[in-house]
Amino acid sequence: MSPVRRRTLLGSALAAPLLATTPFAGGCGSADDDAVTFFFQARPEEARVRMRIIDEFRKIRPDIRIQVIQSGPDPLQQMLTYCAGGKCPDIMMAWELLYAGLAERGVLLDLRTMLDRDPEYAAALRADSYPVLYDTFTYAGGQYALPEQWSGVFLYYNRRLFAEAGLTPPARWSEAWSFAEFLDAAQALTRRDAGRTRQWGFADAWVPYFSAACFGMNNGVDWFTPTVDPARTNMADPRFAAGFQFYADLAVRHRVAPKVADQQSVSAPDLFRRGRAAMAMGGHWLYSEFAGQDGLDIDLTVLPVGPHGGPGAITDVGSTGLSIAADSPRIEQAWEFVKFATGPVGQAIIAASGLFVPVLRSAMGSTGFAEAHREVRNLAVLTEGPAHSRPLPITPAWGKVSALLERGGNRILRGAATAAALDPSDIDAVLEVK
Repeated sequence: MSPVRRRTLLGSALAAPLLATTPFAGGCGSADDDAVTFFFQARPEEARVRMRIIDEFRKIRPDIRIQVIQSGPDPLQQMLTYCAGGKCPDIMMAWELLYAGLAERGVLLDLRTMLDRDPEYAAALRADSYPVLYDTFTYAGGQYALPEQWSGVFLYYNRRLFAEAGLTPPARWSEAWSFAEFLDAAQALTRRDAGRTRQWGFADAWVPYFSAACFGMNNGVDWFTPTVDPARTNMADPRFAAGFQFYADLAVRHRVAPKVADQQSVSAPDLFRRGRAAMAMGGHWLYSEFAGQDGLDIDLTVLPVGPHGGPGAITDVGSTGLSIAADSPRIEQAWEFVKFATGPVGQAIIAASGLFVPVLRSAMGSTGFAEAHREVRNLAVLTEGPAHSRPLPITPAWGKVSALLERGGNRILRGAATAAALDPSDIDAVLEVK
């Protein structure tokens, strides 16, 4: 996912960013009524990867035609509008934060109905999958999507700036640095001249209150319990609050990162690209923006762990998957494509593209994936990332919950309140009546 799309989508259950028009865009009302319609959101270069998967699928199943429909600014509302009008796409891209609402509305097919008919395939898929990604799309006992790509967050760092400061960050999730070590590094990498910050130690290219939540989870407690269909939030847990506060203090107290208020005018990716930030927090969607840039020697490292966290660091799942419409008249054909795209061949194409991180162990360990990331020495940050992921809250009430989270979290991130004052009662009330 692109940085704009990932940031916007996480902020609202009904929001997703604008998508550039590509030659592959189509509409639901096509005269090709026998084709399987495939609804997804992608940047132009990402759309071309999906078209390569479709082209490979056509070679083995020329009898199944795939018609592409690309999302507009609001994918969830667009899907609901299509389905309400009786023209629901056969195959739909599924976002981990949005699919539960569609599943509860009966829009999505429970894929167990297909998996149970093919136990040998189901067992092979499970064996090659990362359980946390696969289970992210399991809601209320049903399997409503198969994972297609991983997009958890980590840290990009500038190797030259780290070398000049005499610093070497950890290379694996299992060997994470502490909050104190991370702060020391960020302070050593921050440069000021006459009160003006010339170089930031850290910049956040993700959604600030989600990033803060990842720091909270890395201090030993999940954000929600359980993470799928949660009953309550753990924001008031002192461990979570301390991790959240540590993140806020990077900007508010220690001044090693731009303040949240400044992020409307200061682009974290631009700061990192121009060597004005030594570290940038984000996901794989930024890789194509940073790789191959003249004068930018990049590598990857992991999030820090608080005194109550560990062993090892964790990140968010950040996965998308593929679903099938429950009322599709072409379920069998759609299932064949979903199996292909989320299986070894489709995942190998994703791995070699350099634009996505695959969700199968076999594709993650492939030569194609390594070659697509030749600039990265610490490749384990990507290949081991899914195993160190935790799902973000999966609930059909996500729209209301996210609005409350953003409102409360941003007060802390601006320095207007402390994390110790977090009150989860309004969020828990929403979860009780979802």
